[in-house]
Amino acid sequence: MAEILGVSLKTVQSFEQGWRKVPSYVERQVLFLLAMKYGGLKPLSRCWDQKNCPPKRREDCPAWEFNSGHICWFITGTICCGNALRNWNQKMTLCRKCKVFTSFLSSCG
Repeated sequence: MAEILGVSLKTVQSFEQGWRKVPSYVERQVLFLLAMKYGGLKPLSRCWDQKNCPPKRREDCPAWEFNSGHICWFITGTICCGNALRNWNQKMTLCRKCKVFTSFLSSCG
């Protein structure tokens, strides 16, 4: 895992033990690797359907533009709850409560 993430073994151990906070870029990379490994990138449910987004919001959202509503949690700048989320930590606070993201996690086994 350390090699894949480009960090030391000691760093991974410190994440696991809770001695060190996992940086955003590592969290994002781990989620992407899980998606690739367990097929989480296959469409499960589209965020705009789950959230019943109005057409204007859909058109302004990068997830809609790239037809990636099933991995909206991975895309920076998505429009959730009416606001563009440009900060990973702010975004993941919402995503962790969202059915699209939790469906992805449950598909990873």
